[in-house]
Amino acid sequence: MLKHRGFPSRLPGTDFQFTIRRANPKGATAIVRRERYRDRRPADRQADTAFVAALWQQFGDQPFERGNLDAGRLSWLFGREVLPAEEPFDPASYDALLVLDVAAARAAFPEAFDDPEAW
Repeated sequence: MLKHRGFPSRLPGTDFQFTIRRANPKGATAIVRRERYRDRRPADRQADTAFVAALWQQFGDQPFERGNLDAGRLSWLFGREVLPAEEPFDPASYDALLVLDVAAARAAFPEAFDDPEAW
């Protein structure tokens, strides 16, 4: 499992994690598309925004390996702002390649691109 050095481990001051420490011996948790409803808590929306800002700052529009990125946090963005970068895509692999859809991410989280240092 690739560990993304320099990627924030969590949203500061919260328990919203962005990375995991070690690989699960049973295999990676599958990434699935989760629905984001309008009534989500502001803290959840802030965590998504900070995660998108970290993805943009770390990888830009280039494909990246899932590695130690948290499957739960990726699942909130998967299929919209984060897309598979390879075919066939294995959602339960630490080696799976993903890519940030910059246009969709800017539309959904414009503040993530304003000042990346704020996160």
